[in-house]
Amino acid sequence: MNMVSESIVKDMALAPNGHLKIDWVKEHMPVLNRIRERFEKEKPFAGLKVAISLHLEAKTAYLAKVVQAGGAEVTITGSNPLSTQDDVCAALVEDGIRVFAKYNPSPEEYKSHMIKTLETRPDLIIDDGGDLVTILHSERRDLLSQVRGGAEETTTGILRLKALEKEGKLEFPMVAVNDAFCKYLFDNRYGTGQSVWDGINRTTNLVVAGKTVVVVGYGWCGKGVAMRAKGLGAKVIVTEIDAIKAVEAYMDGFEVMPMSEAAKHGDYFVTVTGNRDVIRKEHFEVMKDGAILSNAGHFDVEVNKVELEALSKSKRTVRKDIEEFVLADGRKVYLLAEGRLVNLAAGDGHPAEIMDMTFALQAVSLEYVNKQYESIGKRVLDVPYELDEMVARYKLEALGIGIDKLTDEQKAYLDSWVE
Repeated sequence: MNMVSESIVKDMALAPNGHLKIDWVKEHMPVLNRIRERFEKEKPFAGLKVAISLHLEAKTAYLAKVVQAGGAEVTITGSNPLSTQDDVCAALVEDGIRVFAKYNPSPEEYKSHMIKTLETRPDLIIDDGGDLVTILHSERRDLLSQVRGGAEETTTGILRLKALEKEGKLEFPMVAVNDAFCKYLFDNRYGTGQSVWDGINRTTNLVVAGKTVVVVGYGWCGKGVAMRAKGLGAKVIVTEIDAIKAVEAYMDGFEVMPMSEAAKHGDYFVTVTGNRDVIRKEHFEVMKDGAILSNAGHFDVEVNKVELEALSKSKRTVRKDIEEFVLADGRKVYLLAEGRLVNLAAGDGHPAEIMDMTFALQAVSLEYVNKQYESIGKRVLDVPYELDEMVARYKLEALGIGIDKLTDEQKAYLDSWVE
């Protein structure tokens, strides 16, 4: 099988640099390395085809290689036009993985890469944002019959999956990896928190200390973004629609107010809601001159770009990944990375040590679905706790950290209703 002729990548000559990137992250992903060792011996995916749609950079590439080590024929595409790294794509092709992805493709190319990935007729899928699942359940239902199930990476994708499930239209089981403890407690909070500010800082080269940061949404990703903003010396305002999360943000030491008020104060804005139009016309109209807008939600719909352009008398790119919008009254508003995921479109994404846990969950969840798909049913299911706990245990062992165990007497006490 000639993966070079079957793949669509920018330039195979870029492969050497891609291999270096993958080798670097491999050295910092001990949990995934341990799972790979087992996969190489047991071959849980022998004879199966796996389709993957994730942000196509080095850490994702290593996950694809781990799944391949389990015996799978792997095809991969990107889940965001601006997060694909062309050198990594070329390296994967050299490693025998079929790739349909380029950095910054046209919308038509991006969609065609998704479809070509599905046309390999996968048995299992790993999705990020629900694009593969959506295509399978709409325009390419002819490719549904062979799919046993899969795993979903992010909040946005799980929302789409649950909508399908609620309508009784989900055709195969999907594991909600995003909802696992070892995903949202670490990836969403510490991964997003660090990588968002890495993307913003390397793109703008401006100081954060002393500025006001508006964090839109206080889920686990929002918590991480706010925490790191505070650590950088910013004043933080949180906007929310959930009363419980709003109280939590207040108790964590942040100001809480509606976006209509927060829009007047922010120097930086970071959206992390998974919803659309959370920053829109009425907010742009009251923003400070020089406000910087960024998004860390999956799709580029959280900042309403259409309304921002309509309010602007001019637009230009002033620095890589920074668009300047000059409003009618002369105020300037800046949008980072076209409103796409700032931590990936303008950075390298989450740290390798964080994605080690998340991608370990992806690998073992895919294995679980493959073993249990006939009995699971067509539904969205949580990562089994024993898999979640196993990943955490592997992480502790890699860190050289030990923890206590219950004695037999303590177990008996906890299982009893009498003293």
